[in-house]
Amino acid sequence: MAKTKSVYICNQCGENFSQWFGKCSACGTYNSLEEEVLTSSTPLNINRGGWQSNTRSERKSASKGPAQPRSSLKFSEISNNVQMRFASGYTELDRVLGGGIVPGSLVLIGGDPGIGKSTLLLQVANQLAQNHRILYVCAEESGQQVKLRASRLGVGAQPVEEEIPNGAAKKRGKSSQNGHKDSVGSESPATPGTPSQPQADANLYVLPETDLEEVLRELESLKPQVAVIDSIQTLYFAALTSAPGSVAQVRECTSALMQVAKRENITLLIVGHVTKEGAIAGPRVLEHLVDTVLYFEGDRFASHRLLRSVKNRFGATHEIGIFEMVDKGLQEVLNPSELFLGNRDESSPGTATVVACEGTRPLVVELQALVSPASYGSPRRSTTGVDYNRLQQILAVLEKRVGIPLSKLDAYVATSGGLGVEEPAADLGVAIAVVASFRDRIVDPRTVMIGEVGLGGQVRLVSQMELRLKEAAKLGFKRAIIPKGQTLPDMGLEIIPVGRVLDAIIAALPGGLRQNLDDDGDEEMLEG
Repeated sequence: MAKTKSVYICNQCGENFSQWFGKCSACGTYNSLEEEVLTSSTPLNINRGGWQSNTRSERKSASKGPAQPRSSLKFSEISNNVQMRFASGYTELDRVLGGGIVPGSLVLIGGDPGIGKSTLLLQVANQLAQNHRILYVCAEESGQQVKLRASRLGVGAQPVEEEIPNGAAKKRGKSSQNGHKDSVGSESPATPGTPSQPQADANLYVLPETDLEEVLRELESLKPQVAVIDSIQTLYFAALTSAPGSVAQVRECTSALMQVAKRENITLLIVGHVTKEGAIAGPRVLEHLVDTVLYFEGDRFASHRLLRSVKNRFGATHEIGIFEMVDKGLQEVLNPSELFLGNRDESSPGTATVVACEGTRPLVVELQALVSPASYGSPRRSTTGVDYNRLQQILAVLEKRVGIPLSKLDAYVATSGGLGVEEPAADLGVAIAVVASFRDRIVDPRTVMIGEVGLGGQVRLVSQMELRLKEAAKLGFKRAIIPKGQTLPDMGLEIIPVGRVLDAIIAALPGGLRQNLDDDGDEEMLEG
């Protein structure tokens, strides 16, 4: 009888323990240890790629003679051949990936259920199938379900309705000429303005399978340029006794797929589930193994979706791509700044416009603030799309350095379109929007505010100022209130440099701040 042994593995860092603890001593997380039963007689057929000399003669011979490399290379000995990226068919996805798909890379895409991960990857697979051989591994759905979703998205041909008893769907089996399973759809007329559809259908293969070994055999046999794994938590390795989705299963499946992808130069697009906290489900080592980690975000009450990179070995991190969910799937948003701008023809008190940067992309976002008397003893502060702690800091600066009494007032700040703006460059816009709501004044809708607010009331410099101003000028803005101390080229904007928050408020509010404060008898605040 095979001996069994239980080990406890942290699902955050992958550290092993012989007994259960409430807290992982390696990463410090609580309630993260999961039990895994190991069988001593079960061989693991996954090659770790390690090597160790076990005999005394090998160790003794290795210690004699001059030092020489065994397999390592110098930088001068490594080939300079640069792998060319290829386009995914979607400009927004190429931007997030750093300019296109790198052959042999592993891309992990996570997001909430129903956000559109499978929809995006099925559309990308259809675009890539115009010029590449694609394998779509659907471990969560059957082939008929994928085909039904593909017909709704316009991928492949429309499903053929057949009269079959008991309502069962007819399978075509494995009778394809090349010996592989059927691709999505059948022959259909090409869509106007798109490449020939039968050609794309001939290069798109679907594999409804959850067994890792079967997936690996199909990858080595078909040798696709790109493979989609939907999803990694549903694959299982039969040599492990743990359930699919456990720490050991996710780790070993990803490691085996990575070895095949690097050896055969196959690009893997892997779908990952997320926890209720929003992190990728499974061990943290999963994010370390892959080359790129993308998060698909979006408000369930809004139609737009954000694809954000948090790790990228081949490009910049924190890049975002913007899509919109329509009845035919996801489509790219060509001008995302207009999506996060309100109606500038109908201005209202308490609004200000800022230019935020997500990676290398500037986005013009409208901020809305509402200041009202508190109904209860302690005032309430609420934010949507703006960091709560930054708002508390800005309110304290406005009261201490500018003299605006906000300690007994409720304050609400939100971004138009629900975009999360966390960078400090939006501080000045938040401050001006709050003051405009407090004084019931309308800020010029053709003015943008860019700058970080310090605790001493000063306006500090931010990065990528020229890129932000070019985006504002392109959208028709006329003025920009920015920190002083920068030399910028002429971009058709009236530049107003300021050094203090008080100077920015006077420049932004119509009639200046002196008239507004005189109404309350607070003129002494402006002295000095």
